[in-house]
Amino acid sequence: MSNAKKEMMEWVIAILIGLVVVMLCRMYIATNYEVIGKSMMPTLEDHDRVIVTKLSNIDRMDIIIFKNPNTEAYVKRVIGLPGDSIKYENDELYINNKKVTETFLSSNLAYQHPEENFTEDFELEALTGQKTVPADKLFVLGDNRISSLDSRYFHFIDEQDVIGEVAARYWPLPDATINLVTE
Repeated sequence: MSNAKKEMMEWVIAILIGLVVVMLCRMYIATNYEVIGKSMMPTLEDHDRVIVTKLSNIDRMDIIIFKNPNTEAYVKRVIGLPGDSIKYENDELYINNKKVTETFLSSNLAYQHPEENFTEDFELEALTGQKTVPADKLFVLGDNRISSLDSRYFHFIDEQDVIGEVAARYWPLPDATINLVTE
């Protein structure tokens, strides 16, 4: 085989190996996602692009992407983990009867100047028929509570439907951030 053909074969093999590595990374390590909708505003805006890591353990207040059988994937914030009791009263979140401050909501104009409660009062049991989040389930809410279709409407999501945790926003460039606020 001539040197030119040998070099061409080496390039083809290198490119194929590179493509396989990229595909495996996207399948098992991380992928990208375009935010569709306004349910996570102002934390994430419509058409923002984010990196989603598939290796993270999901914790309370993490922003996740999960499969929805009826539409494309959703992006929401994890509020309740298995075993948690959840209640909203007078715009205050209580998890397991302890008040939880949601600092990420403070930049939302509707939250800063509410004409009514930003998050309507509810108790998990009245909403879902369950006192606590069941095993292998999560309770999720959008940061833009006024216009978010979330667990208040479709109740719990299956942990197995989680695609991954939002690790960074990379588009638009002026808003790029590595650590999104999670507290």
